[in-house]
Amino acid sequence: MTTELTPAAGRKVPGSHEPGTGRGTGPADRAARRRTADRIAFRLAVPPVSGLLRPRLLAVSLVLAVAAFLAFCAETAVGDLPLSLADVTRALAGGGDPGTRLVVEELRLPRSLAGLLVGVAFGVSGALLQTMTRNPLASPDMLGITQGAGVAVVAGIVLGRDGGLGTELLGLAGALGAAVLVYALAWKRGASGYRIVLVGVGVSWICTSATDYLMARGERFQAQAALGWLVGNLNGRTWDQITPLALALAVLLPAALLLGRLMRTLELGDDVARGLGTRVQTVRVAVLLVSVGLVAFGTATAGPVAFVALAAPQVAQRLAGTAFPPPFAAGLTGAVLVLGSDLAARGLVPDTELPVGIVTGVLGAPVLLWLLVRANRAGSGG
Repeated sequence: MTTELTPAAGRKVPGSHEPGTGRGTGPADRAARRRTADRIAFRLAVPPVSGLLRPRLLAVSLVLAVAAFLAFCAETAVGDLPLSLADVTRALAGGGDPGTRLVVEELRLPRSLAGLLVGVAFGVSGALLQTMTRNPLASPDMLGITQGAGVAVVAGIVLGRDGGLGTELLGLAGALGAAVLVYALAWKRGASGYRIVLVGVGVSWICTSATDYLMARGERFQAQAALGWLVGNLNGRTWDQITPLALALAVLLPAALLLGRLMRTLELGDDVARGLGTRVQTVRVAVLLVSVGLVAFGTATAGPVAFVALAAPQVAQRLAGTAFPPPFAAGLTGAVLVLGSDLAARGLVPDTELPVGIVTGVLGAPVLLWLLVRANRAGSGG
């Protein structure tokens, strides 16, 4: 007597289809459905725009925007004359008594705006560079762009030979020079993200050594002024320092958002991106120029605030659950980090306002170590 073996009841063969649905039930099909479950397609007739809406990313961005606004108001409320958040919001809206409006608009608003705009500039710049290089360790701090802006500004302060250029133009020239040097040294029938990161680390140390030499050569008061700027500081910001940064963001942020769609194809690799019609090197140069502009004007306003451009995109990416750092959310995260760190710096030591760069450095160092450990575990740490 023989027995015929039959499949167990209810058992599904991988790659089969659910009856009546036409949907695959295999692992690849389930993974594809998970990737598209958090996206909603939309299409508008006027203007003719279509795309995918990510509800989680939208929700995270709204929460970050509220957090940035609250941190902005709290930063404006802190001072020798404490104000309530209600007083600050009324003064920002043009209400309240004249004395409160004077304190808010003339004395405290420049510092709060500096923290907000600098955080946005560094966060977006870091998101662009990390997406372009496909490396979470890539940031203006690691690629030498921030150090290039720093050495140019320090040279103008210490040597007193700025040629009539302001801090913003000196920072822009230094950052652009460092970026061009990195790209030129990384070029070998094209510039891959991996080579850009390696060369950028070397250029950053060259610029750091040049800055140390200038600090040692300068006189005591010049060195002290340069050191206070190098740490990253929001103390004593004025409207004259805020205006150039605000104008630069008005131009560069739309450009950064427009480059976002082109950069996503770079995530697939250079060969695939070229096959899809993307001019890889042109996109990289455009991303580099936008990042340089954001870093240069942000650094000229508040100095090289450490680790914000490195940490903000990674925090935003994990909050939003995206495959790449979202620039808009990264900018809001950078604003929250800078404003929150400055609030902490003003309250850690009584009667002393520490530079914001000290707090961001303390917070950012563990993030850098975590990224290095994670990269090594993934087999990409070298």
